[in-house]
Amino acid sequence: HAALQLGPGALLWAVLLAAWEAAWGQLRYSVPEEMPKGSFVGDVAKDLGLQLLALRDGRIRIVSEGSTQYFALHGKTGHLVTAERIDREQLCERVQQCVLRCELIVEGQMQVYGIQVEITDINDNAPSFRETETKVKIIETTAPGSRFPLPDAHDPDLGRNSLQSYELSGDEHFSLAVQAGPGGDQRPELVLAKALDREEAAFHELVLRASDGGDPARTGTARIRVTVLDANDNAPVFSQAEYTVRLPEDVPVGSTLTTVRATDADEGLYGEIKYSFKKITEKSSQTFRLDSDTGAISLLRSLDFEKSDSYELEVQADDGGGLFHTAKVVVTVTDVNDNVPEISVRSALSEISEDAPSGTIVALLHVRDKDSEPNGKVRCSIDGDVPFRLEKSYEDYYRVVTARELDREQVSEYNVTVRAADGGSPALQSSAVLCLRVLDVNDNAPVFAEERYSARVAENNAAGALVLTVRATDADWGQNARVRYRLGEGRVRGAPLSSYVSVQAETGALYALRSLDYEQVRELRLWVVAEDGGAPALSSNVSVEVQIVDENDNAPQVLYPAPAAALGSGSGGAWSGVELAPRWSEPGALVAKVVAVDADAGQNAWLSYELAKATEPGLFRVGLHSGEVRTARSPLARDAARQSLVVVVKDHGRPALSATATLSVVLAESVAELLAEMGSAADEAAAAAGEPAGSLTRWLVLAVAAVSCLFLAFLLLLLALRLRRWHRQQLLPPASGALRGVPVSHFVGIDGVRAFLQSYSHDVSLTADSRKSQLRLSASASCCDTLPARPLPDEPAPLLGDEDPAGASPVAPTTPSVSFSCHDSLTQSLLEACWDFPFGPMKSLQRISGNRQM
Repeated sequence: HAALQLGPGALLWAVLLAAWEAAWGQLRYSVPEEMPKGSFVGDVAKDLGLQLLALRDGRIRIVSEGSTQYFALHGKTGHLVTAERIDREQLCERVQQCVLRCELIVEGQMQVYGIQVEITDINDNAPSFRETETKVKIIETTAPGSRFPLPDAHDPDLGRNSLQSYELSGDEHFSLAVQAGPGGDQRPELVLAKALDREEAAFHELVLRASDGGDPARTGTARIRVTVLDANDNAPVFSQAEYTVRLPEDVPVGSTLTTVRATDADEGLYGEIKYSFKKITEKSSQTFRLDSDTGAISLLRSLDFEKSDSYELEVQADDGGGLFHTAKVVVTVTDVNDNVPEISVRSALSEISEDAPSGTIVALLHVRDKDSEPNGKVRCSIDGDVPFRLEKSYEDYYRVVTARELDREQVSEYNVTVRAADGGSPALQSSAVLCLRVLDVNDNAPVFAEERYSARVAENNAAGALVLTVRATDADWGQNARVRYRLGEGRVRGAPLSSYVSVQAETGALYALRSLDYEQVRELRLWVVAEDGGAPALSSNVSVEVQIVDENDNAPQVLYPAPAAALGSGSGGAWSGVELAPRWSEPGALVAKVVAVDADAGQNAWLSYELAKATEPGLFRVGLHSGEVRTARSPLARDAARQSLVVVVKDHGRPALSATATLSVVLAESVAELLAEMGSAADEAAAAAGEPAGSLTRWLVLAVAAVSCLFLAFLLLLLALRLRRWHRQQLLPPASGALRGVPVSHFVGIDGVRAFLQSYSHDVSLTADSRKSQLRLSASASCCDTLPARPLPDEPAPLLGDEDPAGASPVAPTTPSVSFSCHDSLTQSLLEACWDFPFGPMKSLQRISGNRQM
C-alpha cells in the first residue's frame, strides 16, 4: 500500500523486490492497524504461484509465533487476511517499525515460506496525561520569567499522529514554553509572566491542552493548580543528574535496585525532602516502587528480559517550601538463560510402511529459544539408535527423515525423541517425542491369552448373564489385528450350542442365553474361534468349559410313607402313613422310617429330620440324619391309642427348603382296642388305596367269629376236665388237715355238706391281623387266689413271638396277646361272655371280669 503512493519507478522497484523475495521464500506486505477481522493483506496464492486446489484441501496453512494468530489464509481465494483486530501500540510499544512474522507451510511438499507484515500507524490514540490534575507550588518571591516543569502528555501513535503541541489557558500570571528533550520529545514548562502576591491570590487554576497532528486532531487536557508559598531560597539538589542501574532479569521481587539522594541547604520544613516519580509509564509504575522518605527504588514484580530490556524513570525531590529537583534513572535488564528451547511439531506422520525408502520425510519441526545470544542458540539431535536423522530445512525448521529401511518384525513402533539444547551455562534443554507406527502385512494369527478357559455359573441364572470373557491378541497392526470372535459348532442335549450361549463378536464376552438347570446340564464344553480382519483372514480357537454350579432350588421329596396330598410348592408336599406299635415297647424301639431324597447336589442335598409336631410330645423321637422314628420312652396307659406325628425334612441349602411327612401310629393293649384301631387304620388305608370299607369289615368279622368259636370249645373242654377231677375227689375220703389254711370264702354249705370250690386260672392268647385270627387257651397247673399283676412300664410284656415260661412255641413278633384269669365263682359270667363272644366280641370282651394285658 505504501508503494502505491510512490511514483512509477518506485512501484516498479517494489514489484521487483517482492518478486525477488518470493523467489527466495520471503513475502512482505503492509497493512494499517485497527483493520477489521478478515481485511485483505496480500494475494499469497498469486505471489507464490500456489494451486487453489491445495488450499481447498487444507494442505496449505499459516503458522504464527505466539498464542494469538493475527493472520489467516482464505481457502477459496488464497488471500492473506487479518484474523484479529491489530493494535500497533499494544504489539510494538516504542518501536518505530512494527513488523509481524508468520510462516506458510505446504503440507505435501514440506515447504515453508516466510511472510512479514508491517503494521502502519493511524491516529487512533489521543494525547493523555498521566495525572489529570497537577499541583505546582511557587514562592511568592519568585522572579518573573522563572520556569516550572509541567507534566508531559503521552501519545503512543507515530509521526504526525503523535503529540505535536501544547496550549495553556486560564491566568495572566503564567505563560507556556515548550522545550525540546534530548530524544526530540517536547517538554512543557510553566513560565511566570507576572509577579505573584500571595495576599492577593493564594491559588491559580490553569488548563494545559496537548494536541496531535492527526486529521482530525485529537487532544487531551490536564488541570494545573498553582499554590503560592512563602519564600524558600534553596531547592533540593540530587547527587547525580542520571542514575544507571544494570541488573539480571532474575532479581528477586522486593530487592532494592538503587537509592537516589538529594540535599537541601535549608533547614526545618524547607529542608525536609520527599521523593516521588515525576515521569513514569504505567508498566514501570507496576514494576518499581520508590520510598518517599529514603529514595530507595525496589522491585514490585519479577523482570522479564524477553518483554522489556530497559526502563527510564524520572525522580523528583521536593522540599517543604515547594522547591524541587529532578533526576533520571535508567534501569538496564540483562538476559538470563531462563527459557528452555521450544520444539513445535508443524507436521508429522503417525504411521509408515515398513517398505518406505530411505530418506522419507517423517516430520517437520520448528525450534526456537526466546533468550538472546548465546543463550538463544539451539542445537538439535535425535536420541538413541533409531533409523532416523535430522536435516535443516528453513531457518529454524528441521526435517526428520528415515536413515535406513524399516523392519516391523524387529520394531513395530518407534518413539523418536528429538532433543534441543541452548548455549547457556548451564544449558537448558527440551524434547519432543514422535510416535510412529510401522505398518505390516497380515502374517500373524490371533493368539488367546490362555490355553483354555473355564468358568463356573450358578444355575437359574438370568438370561443374558455374563459367563466369562475370552481375549485374543494379534501381533499385526490395523485391520490385520482386528479380532472378532464366534462360537464353534456343537450341540447340547440335542439342541444347538448357540441356543445356550453366545459370544460378543467384538469383546469376546460369553453370555448365557437361557437359564441353566444343574439337574439337566452339569457342564458345557465349547470352542471359541478368533479371526482377524486380514485378507485372507487368519484364525485360531480355544477350548472353553463352563461348569454349572448347583443351587438349592429343589425341595426334599419324601418317598416313604406314600404321598397323600400336596400342601404347597414352597415347603414340599404333605405325606401320610399308618404304623403299629405295642404299648409295651421299650425306649428306642423302631416304629417307622421316613425316606426322602433331594434332586440337588452337595450340601443342598444333605437332609436332616426333626419331629415338628406330635400328639403326645416326648413319646417319639426322630433320627437327625437317618429319619428313623423310635420311642423316646415306654408308652403309658394315658397315652392316646392313635398318635399323629409330623416329621419335617430339611436340606442344608441357603435358604433351606423342606417337606413334611405325616405318620399315624397305633398303640394297642387289648384285643378290642387293637381291632378297633386296626379297623380304623384299615378303613383309612382302604380309603387311601381306593378299596371299599365293607370288604375289610367282612373279613374282620369272619376272623373274630373263628377265634370266638375256638375259644368257646376250649372253655368247654376245660370245664369238662374240671368236673371230672371234682367228681374223683368226691369219691376219695378227704385227707386230714387237707382244708387247713383254706379261706372260708371258698366254702359253700348246702344241706349240711361243705363243698370246696377250687379257683381256676386260664390264659387266653389272641392273635389277629386283617386276614386271619388264632386263639390259644391254656389252663394253669395250679390254682391262684388273686389275679395276675399287670407288667411294669419298664418291663415290657412279651410279644407273641417270645417264648413263655412253659416253653410255648414262638409266634410272629408283631402279634398282640390277651391273658384272662377266671374264678369258679365267675363261671356263669364267663360262660355268658363266652357264649355271647362270637356275636358281640367288642362288648363281651369289655364285660369280662379279670385282668387284661397286652
